Amino acid sequence: MLSPLTRTLLVVLLAVFAVLGVLFRRRQNRQGTRGGRISPPKVAWLFFALYFWFVVCPAVALDPAVSSAAGWVLGLFGASMWLRGAAEMYLLYVTRSWRPPYGIGHDVLCIALVLGGLAWHHEHWTGALSSSEVWALALMGLVLASLVIEIAYAALFHHAVEGATTGEDGVWFADEEQARFRRINRLTFAFNVPMYGTLAALLAWGFGLASP
Repeated sequence: MLSPLTRTLLVVLLAVFAVLGVLFRRRQNRQGTRGGRISPPKVAWLFFALYFWFVVCPAVALDPAVSSAAGWVLGLFGASMWLRGAAEMYLLYVTRSWRPPYGIGHDVLCIALVLGGLAWHHEHWTGALSSSEVWALALMGLVLASLVIEIAYAALFHHAVEGATTGEDGVWFADEEQARFRRINRLTFAFNVPMYGTLAALLAWGFGLASP
């Protein structure tokens, strides 16, 4: 279904992200690193979101096998995430003024963008759908599910740290030792399993290795 170039790109970048995830956790969990320590479930979720939102969605949007209707929705979503990433890095590491409600607001806008894009092209999705169109719809469904989960995580984290995410001592990550993060880490681990499994199944389908 997906072109050889897209498949190769996704596999190579998956390997790169796996290595970066290990290195990031080691670096972040050193004593005194800005933002605080991070738990294994949160590292897994962070790199799932980065790989899925920043790599998979834009790559699929540009693939010639994907319909223009799906490509526009995934492409706009991917572009919005890249813009958010730049803004978030600036607010975290330069001004040190990042707050979870900013991310929640952007997630809500992304949900509206995806749903609005699907509604705008609603005629494309009526009637008999090809296998590639069903696959694209399933991928967009996973996007929506991941955004809802991210909103829940951000809200719980914001409450747990009582808004203390700004300044030199701001906390950006949930570690595995503090009691206030235990619920968040348990939920994250619980959702990581189906989210990773669903993405793996969709990529296998898109690579032509499996069928629905």
